[in-house]
Amino acid sequence: MKYLPLLWRNLMRRKARTLFTFLSVAVAFFLFGLLMAVKNGFEAGIEIAGQDRLLTIHKVSIIQLLPLRYLEQIRAVPGVAAATHSTWFGGVYQDPKNFFPQIAVEPEELLDLYPEYIVPSEQRQRWVATRTGAIVGRKLAERFGWQVGDRIPIQPTFWRPQDGDGDTYEFDLVGLYEGATPDVDETQLFFHHDYLMERVGDMGQVGWYVVSVADPERADEVAQAIDGLFANSPAETKTTTEKAFMQGFAQQVGNTGALLMAIVAVVFFVILLIAGNTMAQAVRERTAEVGVLKTLGFTGPTVLGLVLGESLLLVGGAAGLGLILIWLAVPGLRPLVETFLPVFYVPARSLALGASLAVALGLASGGLPAWLAMRLEIVEALRRR
Repeated sequence: MKYLPLLWRNLMRRKARTLFTFLSVAVAFFLFGLLMAVKNGFEAGIEIAGQDRLLTIHKVSIIQLLPLRYLEQIRAVPGVAAATHSTWFGGVYQDPKNFFPQIAVEPEELLDLYPEYIVPSEQRQRWVATRTGAIVGRKLAERFGWQVGDRIPIQPTFWRPQDGDGDTYEFDLVGLYEGATPDVDETQLFFHHDYLMERVGDMGQVGWYVVSVADPERADEVAQAIDGLFANSPAETKTTTEKAFMQGFAQQVGNTGALLMAIVAVVFFVILLIAGNTMAQAVRERTAEVGVLKTLGFTGPTVLGLVLGESLLLVGGAAGLGLILIWLAVPGLRPLVETFLPVFYVPARSLALGASLAVALGLASGGLPAWLAMRLEIVEALRRR
């Protein structure tokens, strides 16, 4: 710490150069945080998806429906602890642009299989008891200003009512759920599958099955047993772990994670060149001063530490500013992207990675100039004065 004033004065000798380098690094780390938030949004739920949960969908496509009668057969498979079903509704609230998932489920079974959905016990009981009841995520409620007790009209696109009671589904908002962790999607609406069947006439079909296995180590074995039950049937199934399914679904638009990391690598390589050039120029301009320092008794390792300290101060300070700014900016950006990225935040692990990259970048950009300054002979340094 005693050398900090010296490091600061060295950086301030060329204020314009230092400022532009500082801003370049800060912007790079701001973009790094933004890309990590986007990457996290595309991969939302993958980390918390249980290896003990399986998804059984139609072998052709997830949009193909499965017979409801499969449920009891799946529950009878050895190794299955619990099973339920879900069905995509796909209705429109006020405007087609107001997209959010609406899913018909069995309330108690859903909450039992997804403990990461936190619903107050009173609201949970009310949802179970209310035929037209629905629960929504906290973020979705905030987006539309909904409160418990509101009535939500949704126009169907596929599940047209056949009961003669109008074309609109009216849902009573009886509860809000919150995610146990930030990775949980809080932009969904869940309602009774029985209510859906009442309106359309019981078709005896569902969208997919969610299966909890007693032993995660036997997940693949249980998945094969389930698919074996319905092999060569009119509606064959494909069962995978929930984690594998979500990874595959996220990669349908390409390997987003790899693409974003490639962009990050290019950005940091350019910043390394910029910061390295700044430090090289700074040391070259102060060659004679390095000789004076060594004449006064500063050892080679001390000179090495001074140059590296200057580089770390420049890069570390800029990186810290960039990461702080993106952390502050994310709440303001979230409403702009939540329609296609329900989960949008910078994970703590990404901030830690950013800090590690800042240290590595500081050492890399100052490493060569510091090494050359350490090896510089006093006579040679003073000759360049």
